[in-house]
Amino acid sequence: MKHKDRVTLTVIVALLVFASAVIVPNAWAQRLKGTPTGSGSSSGSVSAGGDGSVQIAVSAEYVSAAADGAGGGGVSVSAQSVTASVHPVCWYEQDRTGAEVAEWIDSNQAEKEYSVHGNWGGIRSYIESEYPDYDSYADDTEGYWYKPWCDWKYYNGDDPMEYQKLFAEFTSNGPVYVPAGQAAPEPVIDGATLARAAWDAVTIPTATIGYNPSVGQSRATVVGMDTWIWATGDTPKEVRVTATAGPVSATVTATASRLTLQPKDGTATCTGFGIPWTEDNDRLGTDCVIVFDRSSAHFKDSVTPVDVKVSYAITYTATDGATGTMDTHTTSTTTTIPVAEIQTIIVRPTDEP
Repeated sequence: MKHKDRVTLTVIVALLVFASAVIVPNAWAQRLKGTPTGSGSSSGSVSAGGDGSVQIAVSAEYVSAAADGAGGGGVSVSAQSVTASVHPVCWYEQDRTGAEVAEWIDSNQAEKEYSVHGNWGGIRSYIESEYPDYDSYADDTEGYWYKPWCDWKYYNGDDPMEYQKLFAEFTSNGPVYVPAGQAAPEPVIDGATLARAAWDAVTIPTATIGYNPSVGQSRATVVGMDTWIWATGDTPKEVRVTATAGPVSATVTATASRLTLQPKDGTATCTGFGIPWTEDNDRLGTDCVIVFDRSSAHFKDSVTPVDVKVSYAITYTATDGATGTMDTHTTSTTTTIPVAEIQTIIVRPTDEP
């Protein structure tokens, strides 16, 4: 999305929030004036940080593209477990103690602040409904009220109406009271945000390759011949990433179909991940070759650079119903292959015996 479009959407969201605060005198009005943020805490697979972010556990499984020698792939699987920090779109901010809120309401200070956003009947009863049984905590100086809040800058989408709907649904619950020693309300990590955080947390291995011919001590291939190329080791053809935050779980699946090869001197044709060269496979052929048109003699260390890339199409699903795609992810590395040139002598035929 262009910067200008993003700014426009941000302005629209701001106007929608302002309009809702004026038309519907709910929790939005009081929250527009700002509240202090507390550190909070939570349980389960989510732990809160001081800036409102949460730590999540992320696991990834990699299916290798390395062939098994008969043209098959995916014979090896590796895994990765990491933690990631993600800021929820909606969360609960620590407000004031039970005693402070009771004094704020009973002193009529709350009515004065609310009236700034418009005068309407029943302000006092509305405030009391926002803080149910507030007078029960009038002597509590250790327990806190927590206010629900959402922020557009953490929203993993571009639709201001969807964000406004999310904001309205979450904040309609109003503040909740948490006695001292009890966990604050867990933040809500929506499926799309969770999926993006999980994907950003993992590292995708770059591709490694084998090749043939591989002649002599230098393991050189030869100018003008079909040099077979194939994926080796942990080169992934599929990556599955999962994460859970509270009641929501997300799964990200990234798939690739081929290597992309760019030799400095030569032409590559690659529609798959290749298969190792063997005499049996030679009869079958391969889907990944390079034909070098020049030796490596003019390169440093007498090896020819080859850029190797793998591009992954990414989709995600989540238990809250979120589904979607992400931008293509491409890994890139440069390897080297020594290329030799076979010298030949052309002899003119003669009639001499």
